Amino acid sequence: MSVDANELQRATLERKKSDELNVIATALGVKPGSRVKKADLVDLILQAAGVTGSRRANVAPAETAVAEAAVAETVPAETADGNGHQVEASSAESSASGPPAPRRRAPRSVGWTGDEGGGADEPASLFDSPSAAAARREAAAARHQSAPVNDPPAAAPTAVVLYPDANALPATTPSVDPADVDAQGDDAGSNDDASRTDENGRFDGEPGGRRRRRRGRDRGDRTDRPVGVDRPVGVDRPERNDRPERNERNDRTDRPERNDRPERNDHSDRVRDESRERFEESSIDPVSITGYLDLRDEGYGFLRIDGYLPSRDDAYVSVRQVRQFGLRRGDFLAGTSRPAGHKEKNPALLRIDTVNGIDPELARKRPRFEDLTPLFPDEKLTMEMSDDPTNMTARIVDLVSPIGKGQRGLIVSPPKAGKTTIMKQIARSIEVNHPEVHLIVLLVDERPEEVTDMKRWLQKGEVAASTFDRPAEEHIQVAELTIERAKRLVETGKDVCIILDGITRLVRAYNLGAPASGRIMSGGIDTGALYPPKKFFGAARNVEEGGSLTILATALVDTGSRVDEVIFEEFKGTANMELRLDHRLAERRIFPAIDVEQSSTRHEELLFDGPQLQQIYKLRRALSALGGEGGDGGAAARLELLIDRLKTFRHNGEFLAEVAKGSNLA
Repeated sequence: MSVDANELQRATLERKKSDELNVIATALGVKPGSRVKKADLVDLILQAAGVTGSRRANVAPAETAVAEAAVAETVPAETADGNGHQVEASSAESSASGPPAPRRRAPRSVGWTGDEGGGADEPASLFDSPSAAAARREAAAARHQSAPVNDPPAAAPTAVVLYPDANALPATTPSVDPADVDAQGDDAGSNDDASRTDENGRFDGEPGGRRRRRRGRDRGDRTDRPVGVDRPVGVDRPERNDRPERNERNDRTDRPERNDRPERNDHSDRVRDESRERFEESSIDPVSITGYLDLRDEGYGFLRIDGYLPSRDDAYVSVRQVRQFGLRRGDFLAGTSRPAGHKEKNPALLRIDTVNGIDPELARKRPRFEDLTPLFPDEKLTMEMSDDPTNMTARIVDLVSPIGKGQRGLIVSPPKAGKTTIMKQIARSIEVNHPEVHLIVLLVDERPEEVTDMKRWLQKGEVAASTFDRPAEEHIQVAELTIERAKRLVETGKDVCIILDGITRLVRAYNLGAPASGRIMSGGIDTGALYPPKKFFGAARNVEEGGSLTILATALVDTGSRVDEVIFEEFKGTANMELRLDHRLAERRIFPAIDVEQSSTRHEELLFDGPQLQQIYKLRRALSALGGEGGDGGAAARLELLIDRLKTFRHNGEFLAEVAKGSNLA
């Protein structure tokens, strides 16, 4: 099968990269533009090398015959390699049965043009000896004589073998003998290795690339191909490093190195940190801890060890522990914890020993506060102290506005009327007369000095406070945790009393901190800000199953603010006990400034026995009779008369017995 030599060289050039073609063109003296297409660049190179015409130029039959004869015949030639050693070069055998013999490759590729008829110059390799050149000329003459006589002489095909480097070009381009072309036919027509460079930039003629070329030719001329299937002439199998898919794979920059992958490094750091944490945890002894559980909506919580406010030493309680023991917000937990580990903000609770003073398994079976049955207060909390008959506040409260277990009472007071003093007296009376009652004093938006004074006043009770210099969110958090703590105690059957100062400030805090509902009442109070304080105040109840929750809250009036009036009116109907103070009595320095006629308790018959109840009725009728004498001064006259009569008796029982006799109070 005859193949045009021009086509062979064009196919070889088209397989090269554009950068290599630019180097070849520059070596030939051609200066292509930066935007020249690859096909145009190939044409420029061929024109510069002396090969003109189209790709399918007219080829004479003699050229085809000569090309076939050059491929088929084997002409031994003795050449010299680049080092000066004699090498025997033989062309490819016409039969496919035998392996191809090693072929000579010149260290420098030489362009040649010659005439098959022998009339043209006969080019020879730059490194050929005279004897080798003479042998090639004789072989070419023999082939020429063996050609048919009737064939007209035709020009031999012109082959172009170019240097990729301009410095490698010889000063003069010598002619090459056709026998040399026959010896190198496989190189020029099949693999075209004469113009290819290896990955290190060396020419194929250099010794470093000779072994690679021979391996490529051996693979290309392998004799185990199917019969009748030949590789097309001029189509060379690319080298392993020249395959585009491998080059693209090697050129990928979007994939980081194995050691630079972030997930591997992060995993190693995480494993190392976990190992260090386990070692640190195993070397640290657990610490005993107690506190109130403050749960979050997500299910986990923190153990508040410094009262009801958050602190850095609060222990973290996991969701698993909350579910395992059925914990609720406000539970008092006792257990052990470990210090905060690496990358942790708070210590962690390790073990739970008791919940509200009982076994954790028993605490799981306790009822819920919402499922308990509320009743009217039927057990009186006695304020009068037998060892202190001069405590008029406690004695008057027992007479005009008694307090029972589970009472929901309001202490309505204008500013500077002595409500704080009354609160302290009530708290002291509960601690002394009813030690079984768990007392909690909640101060919201209060002055700091008042908080300190209350803590020093109480003997066994708790103080939960948030001063006015703290944000509204903190007021809300303290109030909610306090009421939840009281509910947990009631669930265990205990009696709890909360003294709140005051409900007005708590509503203001919710008005600032809670999300707005968009519905504004008179005075600028959001309707949504009233529900949480009502829920707080409505938790007070006497429980049929055992236990009670008593809440005594103060409400401000006569402040000149419409907001305070609206708040009082909203809570007035929810209370079942009201102790009202009068600022006019306080201005006259009559303490306790209790308005006897306006103070009362709902269903007071449940707190007194039969005879005492009748005596209380007579006392009220007697005090009311004094109201018409002094007008606005009637309240002061009634209070002064009551205080004077109580001073003459050691306790209220004697005083009521005297009233029952029908004697005149005056």
